[in-house]
Amino acid sequence: MTIAATLLVVAKAPVAGFAKTRLTPPLTPSEAADLAAAALLDTLDAVLTADVEHRVVAFTGDLDAAERSDELRRMLRRYSVVPQRGRTFGERLANAHADAARAALPVLQIGMDTPQLEADELTAAAAELVDFGAAVLGPATDGGWWALGLPTPQPARALLTVPMSTPRTGTLTRAAVRACGLPVRTLATHSDVDVFADALRVADSATGRFADAVHRLRHSVVS
Repeated sequence: MTIAATLLVVAKAPVAGFAKTRLTPPLTPSEAADLAAAALLDTLDAVLTADVEHRVVAFTGDLDAAERSDELRRMLRRYSVVPQRGRTFGERLANAHADAARAALPVLQIGMDTPQLEADELTAAAAELVDFGAAVLGPATDGGWWALGLPTPQPARALLTVPMSTPRTGTLTRAAVRACGLPVRTLATHSDVDVFADALRVADSATGRFADAVHRLRHSVVS
């Protein structure tokens, strides 16, 4: 059964020197950006095959300068693509929820740092969001979160007050959403990819472009 929800991917162009900079070293800027491109493509594949009604990508950056730009361009043609709006990351997330909610469906938002996610898990998370009727949050092992599901976009404005990329981001996000009057149900915990040790760990539990790229790099980095 198709879930009456929108899957939203918040992504930026994987440009060398601007994407996944914490992977350098040991990777070169081009290698780090290529891993980011692989992760994004795997994520978009999973979202495409998830059983939901609507799919949106909130995108920023220069796609022409990105690694794997031709493949990304072909993939993005299969999505509703909106530009990211706002100065801070919190503003861009809140605006992305508002833009994605124009389809008048609950929105489950993910990023491009969890290429191990598969369509079945995304479908199940969207179904939980719809069935629960409030909010869902997927914690990340670094203290952040990999997914945020909201029934309406207004509570996403609470993200403006949440510091991002800290060990307390997940806890503070949960508190901010609860302060809007929404109960929060917890999804499975996943590792996202920040440093190369994360990439190795995620690749061991993933298939697809990202895992292939990491396995190619593994021996050259170690040696």
